[in-house]
Parts: sequence; structure tokens; C-alpha cells
Amino acid sequence: MRDASDLAQRLARNAEGVCRHYLPQGRRQGRYWLVGDVEGSPGRSLFVRLTGTDTGKGAAGKWTDAATGEHGDLLDLITANQRLASLADTLEEARRFLSLPSPEPKTFERLPSVPTGSPDAARRLWAMSQPIHGTLAEAYLRNRCITDLRECGSLQFHPSCWYRADTEDPPDTPDAFPALITAVRSDAGTLTGVHRTWLNPHCSGKASVATPRRAMGNLLGNGVPFGRPDAVMIAGEGIETMLSLREIMPTMPMIAALSAAHLSALHLTPPLRRLYIARDDDPAGHHAADTLANRATEAGIEPLMLTASLGDFNDDLQRLGRDEIRAAVRVQLASEDAELFIG
Repeated sequence: MRDASDLAQRLARNAEGVCRHYLPQGRRQGRYWLVGDVEGSPGRSLFVRLTGTDTGKGAAGKWTDAATGEHGDLLDLITANQRLASLADTLEEARRFLSLPSPEPKTFERLPSVPTGSPDAARRLWAMSQPIHGTLAEAYLRNRCITDLRECGSLQFHPSCWYRADTEDPPDTPDAFPALITAVRSDAGTLTGVHRTWLNPHCSGKASVATPRRAMGNLLGNGVPFGRPDAVMIAGEGIETMLSLREIMPTMPMIAALSAAHLSALHLTPPLRRLYIARDDDPAGHHAADTLANRATEAGIEPLMLTASLGDFNDDLQRLGRDEIRAAVRVQLASEDAELFIG
């Protein structure tokens, strides 16, 4: 991490050179470099500070995309611009740009073991995973008509995630598959667990195993967040369900509780004042939604149900399309929320 910090500062001291190299379609305006997005498209929504302090607010090299809310330093910019899969790749690209030699190989002590399924094990798996863009996990979501993955920092990919076979799996079941890894976080943003969806390495579907989805860590009350918590948000069970709703409401804060039982126990904290509950159309889904609605009412939070036309909102997205799901959801929102989040 010290190496990363040093490289970020070196890049910041040559921020304009970094921008001219990676974002050549942009242009300088005062103390900023303006461009359309991290890919370098023409436009003005992304701005990079070219001069400023070494650290903290107003530091040189800091950037923000006003259209998507993405932000970071120049290492983050290089990662996104070059679609790099790991921190090591980003650091190597930064050294190449700065004409620095690669560091001497380091030796590391083996980490002590941690309990299987614990929050510590979840954090290790998350740290070993990589960004989702350009991976089989992204292809899996696209196959389910989920294409808008902006600000989806809760999603990552592991190319060979260990799978413990069930008794229902055949004896020759592999002990690892590619996997979509999602971060389970507390209200404070602490990673408390992860959810794994094992994928078929030969196509864009789930792995052909008895239990292709499993979670580990501390899940009760927590969930997979999409966007920052605010006064209005949506809660639901499945990851694909919430990502399907993000296709029509990309700026609405959402959280996936991962199961009906965990949805009913989801933590409800300020500044939440209106909670939409994406209800799955089955007995467990109805019970969980009603339980959460009652808890919200007791906490002084207005609960409103969102009901899919089919089994869940991903079914709607795949079989009915964005226009129909947008029209169906719009009439279920409060008028001010429909105007703000759907337009």
C-alpha cells in the first residue's frame, strides 16, 4: 500500500501529463482537465484536479465524474481507463508511465488460518477477488439483461473460487468454479460477509451444482448495498432482483438482503424515511415483506410495496423488457420519487 501511495503522489505531481496520455480527448480548463468519462470520451462531466495540495480535500490528481458519481485518484483513473483487473496490474502500468523499474520480488509469510465461513474468511475472499468488468461475472449478468453496472462496487469476480460439494453433487464435481462475489456490509459500510454465485466456465450461466449460491460471514441485519443509504431506498431479497430495478432507477439507493429471512431482519437506520420493499411473489417473500413493513412502520418509516408482474423483477426485465417494467414500477412509486428517480 505504501508503494501505491507513493505512485499516486508521483502521478499527481504530473497530473496534466497523465490526463494528456490517458484522456487525450479532454482539454485543460483552469485548474482542471475536463473529459466525458473514464474511457476518455469527449465531454465535460469528468474533471481531474491538476493542481492542489499533496493530500486531502483539493489534492492534485483527484477526479470526479458528475454524471455517475464515480471518483478517486489517478491510480483509480488508470485502472478504469485501461480496464485493469488487479492492483498489481495498475501499479505496473503506473510504473511504466512514470518510467520506473519494477520492484524487487518480495517474500511473504503465510497468513494464519481463519474459521471457514467467518467474516475474516469473507474479507480474505473479497481481497483476492477482482473488478467485475470484462469478466465472466459481467457476462452472466448481461445474460440476465443486467447491463448498467455503474457504481457497483459491491460486485467482484473470482476466477477460481473454492466450492465444497454437497451430498447431491456427483463425485467428480470440481472443487472450484469462477464466481460472482458480492460484498455484504453493515450500516457503517464494514464488510461483514460475502455472497458467492458460482458460474459455468463455458457459458454465461450458473454452475451446474446443487447449491450454486452461498453466503458466509455475519449476514443478519446486513446486506449488499447499491448506492449510498439515503432518506428513500429499496430493499429486496436477490442480487439480480435489485440490479434489475437499477436498470430503470440507477440513482435510487438499494440493498439486497440475500434471502427472505434476512430481508425481514434488515437493519433500518436514519436518515431513512420511506422504504420500498421489492416483494418476491411466493409465501416466504410475502411474509418477509410484511414483517419488514411492520418493523418500518414501528420505526416511523413509511413502507411501500413494489410488486413484480411475474415472479420477480429480473423475470420482468428478461421477459417484458425495460419499458414495461419502467411503466409498471412508476405507478407504484410516490409521485416525487417517480419524478426524481425515473424521470
